[in-house]
Amino acid sequence: MSQQQPSPHPPTLPKAVSFFDGQNLYRSAKRVYGYIHPNYDPQKLSQQICSNQGWQLVETRFYTGFPNPGEDPFWNHFWRAKFAQMKRDGVFVFSRDLRYQDEQITLPTGQTYTIRTRREKGVDVRIAVDVIRLAHQRVYDIALLFSQDQDLSEVAKEIRVIALEQNRWIKIASAFPCASNPGNRGINLTDWIKIDKPTYDLCIDPRDYRPPRLLTTP
Repeated sequence: MSQQQPSPHPPTLPKAVSFFDGQNLYRSAKRVYGYIHPNYDPQKLSQQICSNQGWQLVETRFYTGFPNPGEDPFWNHFWRAKFAQMKRDGVFVFSRDLRYQDEQITLPTGQTYTIRTRREKGVDVRIAVDVIRLAHQRVYDIALLFSQDQDLSEVAKEIRVIALEQNRWIKIASAFPCASNPGNRGINLTDWIKIDKPTYDLCIDPRDYRPPRLLTTP
């Protein structure tokens, strides 16, 4: 009878890669803390969380939809400038063009009007693919997701399978702004790391990439 293999133990200094869902984190920070634009510094925030947890940050990766300059020049300017700074900081940046379409809204009075909407497509899929790919390549011991997108719970299931196949310890965690709201949740099947306001505020980017005009929300 073969001896059962012991369960893998975590490394003394686990290697972590952070994956930012840029729009998801922005919306969470706006809802919880009231910030009206994406003012976080991904590299600082990754380093702060990893330091708090006793992990070694080996890479920061950022993903977001990218506004069309013709449709939304203000936020196109913002993200171009922020992307450039993130790349100088050593952050991997992935962007995909936002899709725009007209939608008709009908009021209870029967009156209709048209609004221009934008949708982010494929960003969560790319995050999922990269989390799984880098796990197979043994790049990290911990995937740190800055997101509350429950679609990514399927990735957590796959990471458990990879851990068994490779007979090694792998953790997947989701970090998110959190106040006293008990309904504020991380991604299912991941470890939850609640980012309180003092921690978030330590990691605000001092540079403001918005062009000088009336401030709007992205």
